[in-house]
Parts: sequence; C-alpha cells; structure tokens
Amino acid sequence: MRGFLIAFILLCYVLVCAGAQPKSPKEFLGYELGERFTPHHRVVAYFEHVAATNDNVHLLHYGTSYEWRPLVVAFVSSTANMARLETIRQDNLRRAGIEPGEVTTRIPVVWFSYNVHGNEAVSCETAMKTLWELVNPANAENKGWLENTVVAIDPCLNPDGQERYVNWYNQKVNRRLQPDPQSVEHHEPWPGGRPNHYLFDLNRDWAWQVQRESQARVRLYNRWMPQVHVDFHEQGINAPYYFAPAAEPVHALVSNFQREFQETVGRNNARYFDKHAWLYFTREIFDLFYPSYGDSWPMFNGAIGMTYEQGGSGRAGLGVLTALGDTLSLRERIAHHYTSGMATIETVSTHSGRLLDEYAAYFEESQSNPQGQYKAYVVKPGGTPERLETLKTLLDRNGIRYGHAERGARLEGLDYFSGKTVSFTLDAGDLVISAHQPKSILVQTLFEPNPSLSDSLTYDITSWALPYAYGLHAYALESRLEVAGPRQGTLFEANHFEGNPLAYICPWSSVAHARFAAGLLNEGVRVRYAERPFKLNGKAYPSGSLVIGRAGNESIPNFAKRVVQLADTYQIRLDAVMTGYVEAGKDFGSGAVKAIQAPKVALIGGNGVSSLSVGEVWHFFEQELDYPLSILVPEQLASADLSQYNTIILPSGNYDVWGDDEVRKLHAWVTAGGKLIVIEAAVGFLAGREGFGITTYLNDAERKEAEERHERDAKAARVMDFQHRERERISHTVSGAIVEVKMDHSYALGFGTGGAYYTLRNGGRRYAYLKNGINAGIIPDPTYHRAGFVGAKAKMGLRESLVFGVEHKGRGQIIYMADNPLFRGFWEYGKLIMSNALFMVGY
Repeated sequence: MRGFLIAFILLCYVLVCAGAQPKSPKEFLGYELGERFTPHHRVVAYFEHVAATNDNVHLLHYGTSYEWRPLVVAFVSSTANMARLETIRQDNLRRAGIEPGEVTTRIPVVWFSYNVHGNEAVSCETAMKTLWELVNPANAENKGWLENTVVAIDPCLNPDGQERYVNWYNQKVNRRLQPDPQSVEHHEPWPGGRPNHYLFDLNRDWAWQVQRESQARVRLYNRWMPQVHVDFHEQGINAPYYFAPAAEPVHALVSNFQREFQETVGRNNARYFDKHAWLYFTREIFDLFYPSYGDSWPMFNGAIGMTYEQGGSGRAGLGVLTALGDTLSLRERIAHHYTSGMATIETVSTHSGRLLDEYAAYFEESQSNPQGQYKAYVVKPGGTPERLETLKTLLDRNGIRYGHAERGARLEGLDYFSGKTVSFTLDAGDLVISAHQPKSILVQTLFEPNPSLSDSLTYDITSWALPYAYGLHAYALESRLEVAGPRQGTLFEANHFEGNPLAYICPWSSVAHARFAAGLLNEGVRVRYAERPFKLNGKAYPSGSLVIGRAGNESIPNFAKRVVQLADTYQIRLDAVMTGYVEAGKDFGSGAVKAIQAPKVALIGGNGVSSLSVGEVWHFFEQELDYPLSILVPEQLASADLSQYNTIILPSGNYDVWGDDEVRKLHAWVTAGGKLIVIEAAVGFLAGREGFGITTYLNDAERKEAEERHERDAKAARVMDFQHRERERISHTVSGAIVEVKMDHSYALGFGTGGAYYTLRNGGRRYAYLKNGINAGIIPDPTYHRAGFVGAKAKMGLRESLVFGVEHKGRGQIIYMADNPLFRGFWEYGKLIMSNALFMVGY
C-alpha cells in the first residue's frame, strides 16, 4: 500500500510538472525586474524553474565557484533543435576540425555571458528577462529566430562577486529611490563586487584560466565552440551604451569577416537604439588586442566576440543622478542590455547561413594555411621540465594541440631570448606546437614574440608571449614542423630508494619545487638549501638546491617515507645521498647550507591597497603553495602584534593611510629580524622615505637631469594641440611590455633563473640601483626591451633601473619588487621569484 501511495504521488508530480507553464520573473520572484537586485541563488532558481517547465530550455550545471555557488548555462532553441542539441554541438566541433565526421545541421550558436564582473549586476537581471522573453508564449517573433539558432545564456560568470555586491547593496539601499551619488549605496567598500573570491578580474582570465570559474567555463565553451559570443558589461555612470565594432588596435589576426560581422551586428543594434532615441557609441575605448578578454579570446577561437557596455556598474544601484542631472535607473539599464541581446540574436538568425560558412572556412584555412608569420614553435624543457609541464596544462585547457620531438634535427627560428633568428638543434623531447591546427589563430596569438600594434593607445597590456611568461627557451619557426602527438601517460615515475639515505636532494627551478618545500614545512620537516653550487656522486647541483636530511628531522615519524610520499604527490624527482661530504662546493654541515625558517606571513589588504594585487598573493599562497597566511587591513598596523609574523607582504597600492608612526613601526620590525616584501606601487610608497634605501634617482646629478628633461617635455605639452596631448602622454608610459632582467643567480632571489628573467612591466616609473643593498635584478639599458609598447620617453627610464633588490636592515631584509611577479596569476616565471623571496632570502 505504501509503495502504491509513493508511486501515485510521483505520478501526480510528473503530471503537474508536465502541465506547468513557466512563470515570468515577476510571478516567480515577487517583484518586477529593476525594482531590486536579485540574489544569485534566486537567479539560479528562476533558471531552474524555466528549464523544468519548458521543453525548449536545457539547463546545465557546469561547475562551482570558490564559494561553492553553482555555475549554470541555459540552452534555448526550437523544439526541433532541442531534440538534436547534442548533434548541433558535435557539428560545431566538426566544422572547426576538432572532431571528425560529417556535418548534418546548419544551426549557429550565439552565447551570452553575463556578470563576469560581480558589481555589474544589471547582467543577472537582464539574463532572466532574456530567458523569459525567449520562452514567453506571447512572443512569436522570438520563437521565429529560434528555428535556426541556439542561444546559450550564462546568467552569472562570477557568482561570488555578484553576491558580494548584491548582499551589500540590499543592506544599504534606501526604501525610497535615492539617486544622490554621494549616498552610501553608491559607494562600495573595499574590495567591491567586481572581482571573484580571490579578487581576480575574471574578464582578463579567459586565456590563462588561473581561476576555478574560468577553467570550468572554458572547458564548457570548448565543447561547443559557438559562432557568436557576447560579454555583457557596465561602465561609468555618465557613459552612453557601447557595442561593437571594436576600437583600434584590432589584432592583425582578426579576420576580415569577423570585422565585417561586428559591423553587421552593430548596425542592427543601432537600428533598435535609434528607434528609442538611446545614445550609444562604437569604435572607441574597447579594443581587440589583449587575448584574454571575453570578446578577444572567443575571437581568436573563431567566433564573433563582442563586448557590450552599459553605463552604471556598482555606483548606479537602483538609480543614480548622472552629470547631466538625469536619473539612470536599473530598469533602463536592463532594457538596453536586453535590446542589444535580442537584436544580436536576430542578426545571427538572419545571417545564419553565411555565418556558418565563414566559420567553417576560418577553421579550414587555419589548418591548411595559417595566417601568421610563424608556422611552428619549439619549446625546450632545459633544466626546468616542471615549467614545461605547467605550460602543457595551459595548452590543454585552451584546446591547443602539441607534440614532442622524437629525434634531433637542425632548424632555424627566432630565438625568443635573444630576439634574433638563429640556427638551433631540435632535441628529442622538445615540445612542438604547430600552427597547422584548428586553434591556429589562438596558438599564434599566445606565442607571438612581439605583437604588432596598429594603435599605441591600448586598453591593456601589449605583450604576453608564453615562452617569456614561463621562462622557457623557445624558437618561432617560419616553416612547418609536425611531430607525433603528446606522449601517453605521465613521464613521472615514483621515487624509490634502497637503504636509509642521509639526505634527499631536490632541484629548485619552478613553483613545483616551492610547493614541495611548502608541503614539507607544513609538516614540520626541516629543509635546507645550498647557497652555492656543489657536486656530489658526480652530479652538479646549482645554488638553491634543497637538501632534506635526517639531521634535524629525528623527531619526524617515518621521516624518509613521508618525504618521498610528498615528493611523489608533487611529482618531484629526488636524488638520495649517503654522505654530506661533497666533491666540490660546501659540505652539508657548512653555514652555506642554510635552514629555511618556516615563513609566518601577514599580507596587507584593505582600503587603498590594490585588490587585484592582494588577490594574486592570496591565491598564490592558498591555491599554488597550499601555505597559510594572515590578511591584515592597513588600519591594523598601528595596533597589531607584528612579532607574530616573520614575513609581511605589501601588495601594490596606496598606503597613504599610514603616517610616520606606522612606517617607523614597520621599519623597527624589519630591523628586529622581519622580512618585508614590497610589490610595485608599494615600492613607490617607501621610495625616498627615511630608513629605506630605495630611490628614484641614484644621485643629485641624475635627479637634476631628469627634472630638466621633464620640464622641457611639460613646456612643449603646454602649447601642443589638445588632441595630440594624449599621444604625448603615452610616450611616457609602458603598457605591459616584456623586458629582460639581468639576474644575479648566485644570490637567493635569483636562484633557478640561470641569470635571466623576463618581467612584464606596467607603467613608466623606475628606481635607481640600491647604494647599500643587493641589486639582484636589473635592467642595464633599453636594449633589454623584448616586446610590447614602451613609450619613446619612457624608454629612457629603462637605463640602469632596478627591478628586484634586497636591502638588509639590522637582522631583517626589505625585498623590493618594482614589477609584479604574480601578474594576473599567469606569469609563471615570476612565481619562482616570489618563492625565492619567501623561502630563500634572508637565512
């Protein structure tokens, strides 16, 4: 009887659901869209409701955020298309040459991504309206577009940021509309809702996929490879609406059809905006150059990628007064984003045939006749195979194919490190990436030695070549080179040692080794490092090599077994030795083989500090090293017990909240034995202050020369035509350029670099060599510039400038990092520098 009752209840539930109709957002939420901001869980609930009550919608949960909020995407189309949705997906991959097989459908996919910046929260509201209007029985026109189009809607790419903003705003909002821009609801507290949990800008993470949300999203995207991708954003409250075509510089590898179709979409969007007399602009500000945006990365993957920008963002709230005295409301913002989205679907539907044909031709040409100068890339593992494995992980995430050379050959190619075309030997095991593949354009873009700028007024960095980012010796070839596919299985074999070794030796050349060291320290294992090179058992070991010995670790249960287990976990190859008596160098009992003191770290983060810089350090510790740290807000410094920490990190930012007393306290802490790591703009805060040796100029003569040059430039600018002044300004800037740094690899901060590091420089500020310190990383002259935009006048600042330096104060050290070694979490080589600062310097 009980089983019958349960079956009856289930049958009733199925019948009720089968006959259910989807509710509008107002019916489901209890308020009109635009009356308030919707919490993320209610947005997801609405999408689940519509999918459960409509056969034309398929909802996919494709991942979770760091705070375990769901990531979802809804696919919407006609009944016939939904019945063959998997075939449509596979046909897209076949068109792109990613999967074999015959194409049987002609249905393009347009993909809408909302709320990658959490405080641009109009996006979630628009996503709900767009989903509803696509399934609304009263909307016949929309149904017609879905006969030959699939629409994918991701309502929130950054749920943690969106929830941070919405939760804060709903606490601060007035009951009556308060558009006064001075009111508290229009001023988010630090760090704001823009970034994700780890304070990363997810809109700059498409190619690098450092963050969990990006990894899940791109993994799904690569299973579909849509024809059109729109990334919905917000900008300042006084800006009109922006949609494509994009501004210059547009990357040279963007195809003519991609440019043309942006124009087609833009004109149709304009038609609807003109009808409503809504202002908009195109071809300004938002370019298509940096490859890791939500418009550019899809563009380099064969889609028509576009950014749409509505005025508003976190300042706008439910309504705000603009500079013209008008009230910009949330309802208006929703209407604008909704209109541009629907106009885009209409454009895709109207031009579906040509869009599909051009898409197929794009990938056919990519495989048969790559457009760029270079047709293949060779990357050598050298002595850093761990870095190469990390690079391969990035290639895999982007769907880029590669192989390994099986035999030697003599080839010619551009040497990234020298910037010259040379003859070199292809060795067995070298990584080879051919441009003759479906992801050809993406390959060429990410490996481009020095991207060509059509306009130096750019929105972002201007260089990013992966060999520099990973510190791997590589060559770009103008001739085709094909090798076998990736090796099957792992190259790593578990460590196995006979007997009871005296010590284990580990190299030090990548963040993998730092991760291993952190794991050992977390378990209380005493770890030493060799300050100087040594030779043992006929093998040479460079400075920085880790020595993990029985001596000092007698209290660790199963010491040998635990060390080997950790090494296997992190895939670290160990050497075992039975003696500490070396053949060359310093014996293990020497003072030159130093014990690493486990860092007890405080990271400063809060008002005035760059949330991005804080997030980069935070993520590095927790997700890369799995090592603990405390985060202190700047206001805590005056009262904090700094004796609890032996390492303090000042990320980039403005520390003007600190007065002389706080700076003196910090200085006294360093003198007493603390290690202070100072990054980018934080270096500028300390420059020239009493007690700190970092300066802009080395002497008065150098200062006077620079001031006279500045005055000459300023005098010329005063009488310059107004429209030329911006060009004059950028001559003093550096826009994400790659510059070689000469490293002292005999010193702890340079361990593992082999004498050269490639820094990503943002901004034109420079620092003089330390008078009384260790100039561990320097740029001797402007010829060390490798790629990217450096203004003509900023280039002078590269001469004899400091990038990394260490100043000893009493028993402590100050480590100056003029450039950010953890930039956006993808500058892999810089993680080695940060690891050196953390574990090696000062002991």
